[in-house]
Amino acid sequence: MIATGFTGGWLDRADHVRGDPDALARLTGDWRARLLKLQGGDPSVDAEGRLAWGTLADAADDGTLVFLGLDDGGRPHFAESRPGDASGPARSPALYRMLDAMPAGDAAIFGAVRSVTGWHARNRFCANCATPTQVTRGGWLRKCPSCAAEHYPRVDPVVIMLAEHDGRALLGRQAMWPKGRYSALAGFVEPGESLEEAVAREVHEEAGVRVRDVRYVASQPWPFPGQLMIAAVGIADDDTLTIDANEIEHAIWATRDEVRAALAGDPAAPFLPPPPYAIARTLLEWWTAQSPAA
Repeated sequence: MIATGFTGGWLDRADHVRGDPDALARLTGDWRARLLKLQGGDPSVDAEGRLAWGTLADAADDGTLVFLGLDDGGRPHFAESRPGDASGPARSPALYRMLDAMPAGDAAIFGAVRSVTGWHARNRFCANCATPTQVTRGGWLRKCPSCAAEHYPRVDPVVIMLAEHDGRALLGRQAMWPKGRYSALAGFVEPGESLEEAVAREVHEEAGVRVRDVRYVASQPWPFPGQLMIAAVGIADDDTLTIDANEIEHAIWATRDEVRAALAGDPAAPFLPPPPYAIARTLLEWWTAQSPAA
């Protein structure tokens, strides 16, 4: 299995506890219980770059408590969704820096927290009848008291892929990214299509390239705000590019040696790679390993 960013959390999610109100009450009353320290939806970290934790005494009166799980010693861990916390895809520069240095297991816990607390912030009312919903199952379900509709944290599938042609990989960039950064193409899976069909459609829509023989590589939860990134690679029969400027600003074909140079931080590399916690970088690392260096 390929390890990707925001995976490898060190808490047991203890799903059996979520549906047991008495057990949850005991855990919230446990003097050992820990509450993740957040500032506007971003994590607080200690001197070592690890997540900082407080006690449930720090919880706000208007917050929504989310049970995260139990550590190896049975100590319960919680997070809190507060009004005004970050709920969308935006990320602060400070968060970028924290994620670059954060241990993988901590990043995984923060990713789950960012997704579920942001979901709470966006889903306070029933999508079926607009009645204010009630939180249950330890913060992993909102139920409508009027029509009984149940609303679970939403996860949207997104394909992220490399098209390969003649030993080169297709990379694109968006205007909002740091200067020189290129990454794998990506797009949401639409209703009524397979992952393979989504890969082929997105590559053709964004770059005008037809791909075939699509193969799955790995997946990653992406908490901005709540996607499941599904990495794949496909074969292109032609390298002619027709860019959709509404989707990407520019695209290039990069050789394995060029990608290796970018991943190594070579200042002479033709582009800047995605950050370490992004599955696009994992995909590029996987792709370069498929063939020996020239």
